[in-house]
Order: sequence, then C-alpha cells, then structure tokens
Amino acid sequence: MDLPFFAGVDQNLLNQVAHSIKRYEKGITVHAQGDACESMDIVLSGSLVAYSLSPNGSENIVFEFHKNSIIGANLLFGNTNQYPMNIYCTDKCKLLHLSKSDVELLLHDYQFAMNFIVSISLNSQGMNKKIAIYRQKSLRENLLDYFSALSVEQNSKTVTLPISKKQLADYVGVQRPSLFRELKQMKDERLIAIDHRQISLFF
Repeated sequence: MDLPFFAGVDQNLLNQVAHSIKRYEKGITVHAQGDACESMDIVLSGSLVAYSLSPNGSENIVFEFHKNSIIGANLLFGNTNQYPMNIYCTDKCKLLHLSKSDVELLLHDYQFAMNFIVSISLNSQGMNKKIAIYRQKSLRENLLDYFSALSVEQNSKTVTLPISKKQLADYVGVQRPSLFRELKQMKDERLIAIDHRQISLFF
C-alpha cells in the first residue's frame, strides 16, 4: 500500500492487513445516513461529498473528499458510529477500505497512530471552518470566497465551475432561486460575468 497515509508504517504490519479496494460509479451512495461505520476508507481517486437533506428535500453539502482523503476515521471507534450524512460520489471513485479490526492492528504502529490522529484533526478543522464561515458570512461573501479559491486553483480570472449550479446552491446552503438572484445581482453590479459554467471575475 504505497500511499502517503502509510508512509513510515511498519511494512510487516501492513502485510498482515487484508484491505479491499472497490470502484464506485458517479452518483453512487457509498455510505447512507444511519449506516454503521464499519471501515476506514481512503480515497485513491475521484471525489465524494457528505451531504444532509433538509426537511424540504434539498441537499446541503457539508464536506468534500478528494484523493488521499480519509472517510470514517472519526466514527469508527465512537459509541455512536452511524454516518450522520449521506456520502456519495461526484465522480468515479476508487476507495481502499480498512476494517475496524485492521485499523486496531495498525494503531499499534506509532506512525500510523499519528497519521490517524492527524486525519481526524484535519477533518474536524475542515468541518468547523465551514460551519464558522456559513454562520458569519453572507451568501455573497461565501460565493466570492469560493470563486476566489477557484481562481487561485485554476490560475485564471475566468474560472470553470467544477459543479452544477444546483450543487453550488447545495454547497453554500441555499435554495437555487436565492443563488440565482445573488448571481444576477453580482452580474448587474459587474462583479462577475456568467456564461454557463464559465465565470469571469472582475473583483
């Protein structure tokens, strides 16, 4: 298992682990809300999101997982180990699954234990950061932050949305009409120009 997460871990110990690797198609739910967490998963390729459903049926994307992300580490040993959200693939994915017993075995290795703790900490920080952002900032501020991050990532003032506008509305936690109104207002104020998924930034 030549992965960053296993860097420095005793190879003899790794050889005792009977991990499994599974492929998932885009749109497949890997873990449904309420399912028991029975494994720690490492994303080998693709991307996934954790989302909750509001009473009106809309999705609210809470967390994103990409290559080398860890899923389930924070739930595996908890008293309540059910997934609090649905986790599904936004792209074709390949996941490495480690059972709870395998993780318990690997935790005897100091380096693995440290990597495990760091992964839990990073996931917790990411979740707390998103919660704090949405509590403190307006919809416009969240959109400007998102577009700015895309601009840095794509090294361009004209960015391509990697998700649909419906998914963007879910991501920022609003209904689509609210998102469309704000985007139109930002366009009218010449902060942005929109052409389908292409967005030019003038701020």
